Amino acid sequence: MTRIIAGTAKGRRLQTPPGEHTRPTTDRVREALFSAVESWAGSLHGLRFLDLYAGSGAVGLEAWSRGAAGVTLVESDRATASLIEQNARTLGFADAEVHATRVQPCLARVPQQRYDVVYSDPPYPLTETDLAEDLDLLTEWLAPDALVVVERSRRSPEPTWPTGARPILGDRSKRYGETVLWYGHAP
Repeated sequence: MTRIIAGTAKGRRLQTPPGEHTRPTTDRVREALFSAVESWAGSLHGLRFLDLYAGSGAVGLEAWSRGAAGVTLVESDRATASLIEQNARTLGFADAEVHATRVQPCLARVPQQRYDVVYSDPPYPLTETDLAEDLDLLTEWLAPDALVVVERSRRSPEPTWPTGARPILGDRSKRYGETVLWYGHAP
């Protein structure tokens, strides 16, 4: 079971895709993620949030529940993207912007707006080269001083950050069992 941890939809359950094609971000990791984001920004109120490889949409919908001004979710599987839309409607989030497309073609387009926080949770088998391409394409989508968080397996190396972006010094990564969150900062 996946649920919203905090905010206006706290405790509400989300449907998750059947099978093993998605790997929902655990409550523990989501709580740590949003604690770090809120520590960095003060709160999510007024911020634009981009959720790449969205799966059930739990991370993006959590951002909305916690006050993000706008949330865009990108998920390549059409049935899963439809499930995100259903979850958003169930929560009362009628303005959820869900794109049923692969991440790289989406990021290759000219963005309609820029984002303050980006969360990327690609499938663990995604190559480091493909992830680096995602991050390079992402630079046009970032607001000044945007925060970028990448979820990877603990066996994966640090992401290759694009030119101008930099890992956050000090606690640039946090491990949670098999999961690592990498934190980067746009120029």
